[in-house]
Amino acid sequence: MKGVDNIGLREVKAVYSGPEGQLWELIMGEQIHIGGFASSMDLAGKANIGSGSSGVDLCCCNGAGMRFLVRFRNVARMHGVDATETVVEQGRLRCEQEGLSGKIEFTLADVCDSGLADASADFIWGEDAWCYVVDKLKLIAEAARIVKPGGVIAFTDWIEGKAGLSDTEAERFLTFMKFPNVQNLEGYGNLLMANDCEIITAADTGRFATHVDLYLNMLNMQLTYDALKIIGFNSDLMQAMAAEMVFMQELAHAGKIAQGLFVARRKK
Repeated sequence: MKGVDNIGLREVKAVYSGPEGQLWELIMGEQIHIGGFASSMDLAGKANIGSGSSGVDLCCCNGAGMRFLVRFRNVARMHGVDATETVVEQGRLRCEQEGLSGKIEFTLADVCDSGLADASADFIWGEDAWCYVVDKLKLIAEAARIVKPGGVIAFTDWIEGKAGLSDTEAERFLTFMKFPNVQNLEGYGNLLMANDCEIITAADTGRFATHVDLYLNMLNMQLTYDALKIIGFNSDLMQAMAAEMVFMQELAHAGKIAQGLFVARRKK
């Protein structure tokens, strides 16, 4: 697992309390993860998440994943946990606006210490967000604690690809993205198995490179003004961020970073 020492929860909360978080939603949509709706449907299908179940979304951000599950998988109840007050408040408002407050609840807390009850959820959910968590061992242990025996832990995440990152590449990528570290397929698999979970699926989705291409095209061809407005029309900052996005694009096409998909079942 590659990591940097100067990024933690404070830096991550700053991202989603300010213009960086707004930029990500501008180019990725309300579902701030690679693949959007199609990715969510793929993950839910592989995890066999369906009608009447209850779930917990760890690092739920604005709650878009939970709203998706309630609307399109007929999930009965969702409980989201996130440490950033701005997105939790935004999520509560959006759920209220969409008439879903009765089915979706939020808790403002560290996902490694959520305070939720043991064995209280049919499934745990996460989409491209656990890369922001410093202690992934504690995160997976918390997920395994909350899910019922026989329940599933289903998530996608940005991971180190099979080609691997050099230390220099990892430092630049992680610093730009405000990730404290980045796992790989084997690393997440080992953490899940260490927490009494059986791996059902652990795979590279193959989506990363084409979607980074899409985001850069959108910024260059359509959303330039919108992005500049978010960052106070600072052209120098825009150019610097674009350069880091191009670097990330190169890493993705080289197979050095990827989107991983994981489904595991907690043993009974």
